[in-house]
Amino acid sequence: MAFTEGFVSELVGRRATIHDQPIGKVADFLVGKPDEVFPHVDGLVIKTAQGLRFAPIETVADVDRDGTVALTVAPSEPAPSEQQKLYLVADLLDKQIVDVDGRKVVRINDIELASAGGRLRVVAADVSLAGLLRRLGLRAFGKRWLSKVANAPRSMIAWDSVAPIRDVNPSQVRLSVKQSRLARLHPSDLAEIIGDLSSREALAVVGQLDDETAADAFEHLDPETRKNLIEDIGTERAADIIEEMDADDAADLLSELPKEQQSQLLAEMNAYTAGELRELVKYPEDTAGGMMTPDYVWIYPHRTTEATIRKIREIAPVSEFIYYLYVLDKEDRLLGTVSLRTLMLALPTAFIERIMETDLVTVGPLEPAVDVASTIAKYDLLAVPVVDDAGKMLGIVTVDDAIDAIMPDEVAKKLPRFRARQRERTMLT
Repeated sequence: MAFTEGFVSELVGRRATIHDQPIGKVADFLVGKPDEVFPHVDGLVIKTAQGLRFAPIETVADVDRDGTVALTVAPSEPAPSEQQKLYLVADLLDKQIVDVDGRKVVRINDIELASAGGRLRVVAADVSLAGLLRRLGLRAFGKRWLSKVANAPRSMIAWDSVAPIRDVNPSQVRLSVKQSRLARLHPSDLAEIIGDLSSREALAVVGQLDDETAADAFEHLDPETRKNLIEDIGTERAADIIEEMDADDAADLLSELPKEQQSQLLAEMNAYTAGELRELVKYPEDTAGGMMTPDYVWIYPHRTTEATIRKIREIAPVSEFIYYLYVLDKEDRLLGTVSLRTLMLALPTAFIERIMETDLVTVGPLEPAVDVASTIAKYDLLAVPVVDDAGKMLGIVTVDDAIDAIMPDEVAKKLPRFRARQRERTMLT
C-alpha cells in the first residue's frame, strides 16, 4: 500500500477505483482490536451505489497523489457493524478522549496513521486547530496562520497515551480494565478529569475502571459529582466501589446520601465492612469520629518485637497505615503505642510492653476537627488515636485526614502527592 503515513482526513471522501474505474468513495477506516497499543487498520469502508462496503486493507493496491485509492478487488461484503469494528471517523473524530500523559480531556480533530511492523496502524490523535482546519480543507491556510502563533499548544498525542471515552459497543470497543490507560493516572488527576465530563461521559469513564481504581478516584471527587455518579452506576456497583474506599472516606460519602440510599448500599456490602461503616457514619463529619479510620495495626503487650515484625509483614499489603502500632488489652483498651522506628531498633526478644510509649495523646470521638488537627500539630504526630470514655480504642485520625478536614477544598485537592511524599519520608520516624 502506497499510503504509509498521513492523516485519516486526507483519504476520507476520496475516490476509490478498480482498474481506474470509480466505484465509490472512502467513508471510514476500520480497526478490529482498539485496545492494542498501536492498533492496526483492518480495512476501509467504501461508500458505493450498493451501500457501504468493506475493503480489506490487503486489497488496497495504491494511493495516488490526489488521494484516489486503487483497489485490486471490488468490495462486496457489507461494512461490519459497530459491535464488530471500531470506526475511526464515526466513533472517534470530534469525540472526547483522555490524554493520559497530559492528564486532561481533549477532542480528536484528526487521526494519524503510519506503517509499522508491516501494517498500517493508528499512531496518534491530532487535537490541534491545524487538525480541524485540515479536515475542513483549509490546510494551506492553517499552516500560514499557525506558523505566526508563538508557543502553539501540544497537538499530537501518541495513541498509547490515549484513553477513549466510550459508552457504546462495550464488548468490542471499551478498553479492558487490565490494559486501561486510565488506571495509569493519579487518583486526583482522574477525579479532576471525571469532574470535567458530562454525566454520561463520566459514567463511561467509571465503567472502564476496576473497583479499586474507581474508589481511589471517588475519594478525590467533590460531593455533588460522586453523589450523581452513585445514582447513575447503580446500587450494586456503587457498593463494590465504596467497599474499596478507605473506611473514613467511605463513611463521609455515605453521610452525604439520604438514609434510605445509605441502607440500600450497606445491604449490598459484606457484613463486616457494613458494620464498620454503620459505626463511623454515626459521628458528625467534622469530629474525630467522623474523620477516623478503623484501619490501624494493634498488638498485645506480651508479644516480642520479632513476632510483631512477622505480623506486620503479613498485614502490610492490606493496611495503609503502619507507622504506629497500638498496644491494646483484651477489652480493646489502649495501653500504649510503638513507632515503627522503635520496633526496628529493639532487640528481637524484647517484649512490646517494655518498649511501648505509655504517655499517650488521645482524642475523644466528638472532638471538633480543628482541635484534632491542633493536637496532631502540637505533638508532631502522623496520627492520633480516638478513644471513648472508658479508654477503648475506636480508630485513628491520620494527619492527612486532619488537614483535609480543616483546609479549603481547592487547596486540599492540590496536596495529595505532597502528603504521599511526606508519608514516605516519615515512615521510619
